[in-house]
Amino acid sequence: MKKITFLFLLLTFSIGYSQDLLLGFESSESGGVAGDPFGNGPAPVVETGTGTNTSQVLKIVGNPAGEPWQGINLSLTSLVNLTATQTMTMDVFSATPITFLVKVTGGNGGPAIVAAEASHPGGSVWQTVSFTFNTSLDGQAAPATGVYSGFVIHTYWVQGGTTFFPGGNPIPRPERTFFVDNIKGPLGTPPVDPAPLTAAPTPPNRPAADVKSIFSDVYTPVATLGYSGGDDNTYNTSWCPAVTSLVQIEGNNTNKITGLGCEGIGFLAGRFNAAGFTRFHMDIWTATPTQDKSFNIKFSNWNGTTGETNAYEYSANNSNVLTSGSEGSWISIDIPFSSFNCINTPPGNACPSVSDFAQFVITSNLGTVYYDNLYLHKNTLGVSNFEAANIKMYPNPASTLFTLEAPQNVEKVIVHNLLGQEVINLTPNSQQTTVDISALETGIYVVKVSIEGRISTSRLVKK
Repeated sequence: MKKITFLFLLLTFSIGYSQDLLLGFESSESGGVAGDPFGNGPAPVVETGTGTNTSQVLKIVGNPAGEPWQGINLSLTSLVNLTATQTMTMDVFSATPITFLVKVTGGNGGPAIVAAEASHPGGSVWQTVSFTFNTSLDGQAAPATGVYSGFVIHTYWVQGGTTFFPGGNPIPRPERTFFVDNIKGPLGTPPVDPAPLTAAPTPPNRPAADVKSIFSDVYTPVATLGYSGGDDNTYNTSWCPAVTSLVQIEGNNTNKITGLGCEGIGFLAGRFNAAGFTRFHMDIWTATPTQDKSFNIKFSNWNGTTGETNAYEYSANNSNVLTSGSEGSWISIDIPFSSFNCINTPPGNACPSVSDFAQFVITSNLGTVYYDNLYLHKNTLGVSNFEAANIKMYPNPASTLFTLEAPQNVEKVIVHNLLGQEVINLTPNSQQTTVDISALETGIYVVKVSIEGRISTSRLVKK
């Protein structure tokens, strides 16, 4: 009985640590480099290996003049499941002893990003290096639990280190060249990915000159942004590991961020002066419980230079707009821009300058997040008279009910308050409809009516 038990435990241990190929560099394998290298590191090159591995391998070269955190983002061909074990392996070739940092990214069911260190003894030999994501390195959470889609190789690290700036000084960056291949780990399957069933609230009709939009179907964006390529004009900058993709929710363009730890947006072709823009708006949706979570946003101001001189930051959390229990529904963040904190960035001392916004950065521990209607505005509304569309609205002012009459069927009625928040949304599909406003507070509202795809708006006074 003891022998059977021992054999069963040994078999269980072996299965638990099964290492499946997640990424190689043959032409028949997918995955590979995701975007440009970061931290001023040279671009990696796929070439024929040497010694005992003459297949296609990835050549990584360090830049001693680059940033200490330089490296590359890789997309795994297959997901890795690090729930039962946090250990992975990779074949490495190096002439000299090296230590470098690796990360798994795009986490679902666990921390979004987890780091581990890997070492090779040198000697110009191929060796299978093992590393375990069970220690908090470079400020990342630990251990890895869940399914991961991305892999990062940082060219430099110090064995036993905890940060790229030990004691306030960056880690050494000597000349370095090494090769990697056959990244392996426990094979994972895609988890169930909850998504919003309804589109984000439709923004109100605002004058074009009073909006600086980064992403929205309603307002023209400051620049045409892509989802791959360089960092200048994209929703997917290489210096943040999260992945943004365009999806459709009820036919509405929506951005989905997977594995959110950090995501950067560059809009250098549309960098703008934010003077006079008094409010910030963004609609977000997440299935992750929001209790004790945060959603942090930042505008990067370059002040006419080639990099950040100061920034404006805001943290949405349980103390303000990210209320506990708000997961599973659209959360509209519409706040005064004065709520942002201005942060100086050496060597500039530009606070409170807003002259040259060029990037937008999101950091969060909410995992997968959907967002829409990301823009700055001046809290003004473009209002046209219903008379131009032969629409009648009465009584106005109104206390409990008002009626709309139109020559064609009214497809949709949306009521916004002056903060731009949607408070009523109806689809009457009739020429006459009565709207109940008894639950609204006293004040001024904007009524938006859609008829045959044409939008008309007017003010309503609730008394």
